[in-house]
Amino acid sequence: MSKIYYHKSLAPDELIGRINFQTGKIYLTRFGPDKIVGRVNLENGKVYRTQLGLDEYLGQINLNTGKVYAHHLGPDEYVGRVEQDGKLYRHVPLGVDEYLGKVTEMQTLAEGGAAILLVLFPPKDDTAASE
Repeated sequence: MSKIYYHKSLAPDELIGRINFQTGKIYLTRFGPDKIVGRVNLENGKVYRTQLGLDEYLGQINLNTGKVYAHHLGPDEYVGRVEQDGKLYRHVPLGVDEYLGKVTEMQTLAEGGAAILLVLFPPKDDTAASE
């Protein structure tokens, strides 16, 4: 079981989620039962957000380079990268990439990509803005 930590400046990193390596399911850690927020296909690196009905495709991770791409209409957008040691970074155009956190006990880069897309840098929810 991989654990997702959010980086806090001048404080210990906060445990905010976990990934089940056998199933690829991603959970948010909270008081009470953990909430399933999505899943990752560990063979091809595609990440999906769990919702009522069909799961929503969010993006994918290149399993060779560790680069994470968010799905958009048109070409996918490069949003971050995962290193072999589990460190996660958000891409900053024309700047130094921002350290987001880490994934401990990571078995494959796909787990780190799922952590970036679903937990640390989640997509904007269009339905919340309309309510």
